[in-house]
Amino acid sequence: MIPHHRFDGPPDAPVVVLGPSLGTTLDLWEPQLAALTRTWRVLRYDLPGHGGSPAASGFTVDDLAAGVLVLLDRHVPGRFSYAGVSLGGAVGTTLALRAPDRVASLVLCCTSARFGTPESWRERAALVRAEGTGPLVETTRSRWFTAGFPGAGRYLDMLRGADPEGYAACCDALAAFDVRDRLGEVRAPTLVVAGAEDPATPPAHAEVLAGGIPDATLLVVPDAAHLATAERPDVVTEAIVRHLTTTSRRTA
Repeated sequence: MIPHHRFDGPPDAPVVVLGPSLGTTLDLWEPQLAALTRTWRVLRYDLPGHGGSPAASGFTVDDLAAGVLVLLDRHVPGRFSYAGVSLGGAVGTTLALRAPDRVASLVLCCTSARFGTPESWRERAALVRAEGTGPLVETTRSRWFTAGFPGAGRYLDMLRGADPEGYAACCDALAAFDVRDRLGEVRAPTLVVAGAEDPATPPAHAEVLAGGIPDATLLVVPDAAHLATAERPDVVTEAIVRHLTTTSRRTA
């Protein structure tokens, strides 16, 4: 499962992979792109049925991580850093567990070691398979952003454009995801970022990640909900750049 992807930045620079959240495309990371491409070769990818990736079904988060590794093996066989939002963050945690010698640095944004109950994800998957993503738009707005955020439209359009089966299959993957008992195995230097007003993966979820991953750092971003990278790019971008710069020097 090789995802649709895009490289930006200097071809000979260290690589950072950016993983998107459920319902968004690789364009979720545009607010960070200019700052990151000054120093890193940035690889962004789309989840199945999102953006340019074809829909698929019957996959797990581990399968998504395996697809990213195959992509990297083709283009970047060495070490890389990784930052991911929500489901993209779960892929990052899985990569750190699958390939600990490859992941030089890790940023987990608005994500979790376990996302709610399996039943809630299966119910959402069934709804989307029956009616598409349209019924999710307004409830998603309040999960992704705080009230009054003016830039929500372009991100909600990404959700509207997601293939129903691809989106639902991602829900199925999240229903089965649970790495709470493996966090101590993550060896990559890790920054955990939470939106202070995130109802989907609240700061308590971030505290579990930061408390379970050895020596992880936690940042709670004020005035931000689930897509903190989009709502507070000023704070989040600076934190990501600082973490990647510091840890790349430490692991070089």
